[in-house]
Amino acid sequence: MALPVPSLIAHLPGRFPAPLLDVVSASSVDRLTAAKAISASEEYFQGHFPGMPLMPGVLMLEAATQAATALLTGDARPGRGTSVSLRGVDDAKFRRHVVPGDRLDVEVRLVKRRGPIARVQATLSVAGAVVMEAQLVLAASDSAAIHPSAVVHPGAVIGAGSVVEPGAVIGPHVVLGRRVRVGVSAVIDGHTTIGDDTQIFPFASIGLPPQDLKYRGEPTRLVVGAGNVFRECVTIHRGTVGGGGETRIGEGNLFMAYAHVAHDCQVGSHTIFGPGATLGGHVAVGDHAQISAYSGIHQYCRVGRDAFIGGYSVVTKDALPFAKTVGSRSSAKVYGANTIGLVRRGYPPEVLARLKSAYRLLLTSRLRPAKALEAIEHDPDLRCAEVDHLVSFIKSSVRGVTLGRVSRRLDESDD
Repeated sequence: MALPVPSLIAHLPGRFPAPLLDVVSASSVDRLTAAKAISASEEYFQGHFPGMPLMPGVLMLEAATQAATALLTGDARPGRGTSVSLRGVDDAKFRRHVVPGDRLDVEVRLVKRRGPIARVQATLSVAGAVVMEAQLVLAASDSAAIHPSAVVHPGAVIGAGSVVEPGAVIGPHVVLGRRVRVGVSAVIDGHTTIGDDTQIFPFASIGLPPQDLKYRGEPTRLVVGAGNVFRECVTIHRGTVGGGGETRIGEGNLFMAYAHVAHDCQVGSHTIFGPGATLGGHVAVGDHAQISAYSGIHQYCRVGRDAFIGGYSVVTKDALPFAKTVGSRSSAKVYGANTIGLVRRGYPPEVLARLKSAYRLLLTSRLRPAKALEAIEHDPDLRCAEVDHLVSFIKSSVRGVTLGRVSRRLDESDD
């Protein structure tokens, strides 16, 4: 069968792009045979040697390495993102010359493979006579696959196994982890670090300057953890000096199309942002929170862990953890515990019962919020880590929390 030469060269990093094989005649999981017709027009014959052209021994080894590369990478499909490098040569023996007009037959056999390291026995022959044999030590590793039309600054760091699709733009200070996929025409810029296994879909904009009129081009950062998904047209902005200089996103988050995270936000892990969900600047979002479609979170607000924000809501105060918050501005209300989300997360029934009781005291009792908090704290039947976190969250609020039953701050005096 014909050998896909451009793909083979892509699997050989750091080598002069001169394929030394013409065809692969047979291949299996652990064995491959190939051939090269040696022509008098080969470039290396010009100086090796004048009047007596001989194929250099190092190029025989290179031909064996290229055959071993085809063996280790299977069908060598374009863009697979696997590279093979030669790490050592053992027991090499050169038995006769190779000259113009010879047909060089190359046979490689997998001897042993452990992780990325493989030992391959190579035998080169001409007309049935062995001309060279050696055992090659090779390392197979993932390498980045960058489309020719992508614009990747030389200063950018692209992790092994990453894929950069057509038209994508990656700036000089960007660091991509391993196996990151950057979609068509996506843009990543600024001092931005993207964690392993993150997917960035077409037309997303990650790490660009914040929409803050006070920003003057300072070298602020965006740090994104592993396993995040940024769908089409998502926008994530880096931080500002006034907000600590860093926007940070945890691991395993899903940002659906057109979601927006403004400067200096701190987003936890395993959150879900619906289409068009928007965070103003300096917002903090706890782990496992869900912000539904087209909801907006006012700057400096907090969204508690395991919170659920209903679609088209406008949150201008802190959204309580473990709760469902739905509504627009002054009409936003808490509709009790986020029972479905908590069950899906595996919270035990006794914890759910205590959270529901705590929310009943906060939302439906005749107690003022401060008194309701005091009652929750002093009721031993309600105490657990989750209820303690709820009480601490309310007490630490700066903007106040959304309850939907009083308009004044919870930390104000009852008198």
